Amino acid sequence: MRIRLVAATAVAAGTLTALAAVPAQAAEYNSALKIRGIQYDAPGRDSNSCSTGNTDEEYLTIKNYSRSTTVNLKGYVVKDAAGNKFTFTASHTLQPGDYVKLRGGNGSDSDAKNVVYRDNCNFMWNNDKDTIYVYKPSGSRADVHSYTKSGSDADGNGYITYHG
Repeated sequence: MRIRLVAATAVAAGTLTALAAVPAQAAEYNSALKIRGIQYDAPGRDSNSCSTGNTDEEYLTIKNYSRSTTVNLKGYVVKDAAGNKFTFTASHTLQPGDYVKLRGGNGSDSDAKNVVYRDNCNFMWNNDKDTIYVYKPSGSRADVHSYTKSGSDADGNGYITYHG
């Protein structure tokens, strides 16, 4: 994320004031845990069949952007605009700079492979537009981002990066 500094001269006071312009969504929440990106449209034709579907190709990447704090995901909640939600019920720790991919479908959660499965074969994210919310165990919001296929996904590959 780039921060632009805008300088304005206050003629009457004779002082220089620097103003930092930061995107509202990035500055609004004080959390080490943020949405890194989302594969909201799984490659191929959508199929939510548990045995042959591609819901596991739809995922949300959550990253610990802290330089010194380890975060345990237990109790964190991920929701969408329609109220679909996933709660991390098991301990899954993210070291500083570490990430986890929250995937649809069924599979084995793994700290070593940085993956947690929703154990649900239905798609969570809409292919045209949606809003993603991440809540801390306390209930306060950790991060939120909205997207539209036409406005947020310039290359049309179904993946959007937020905090890089």
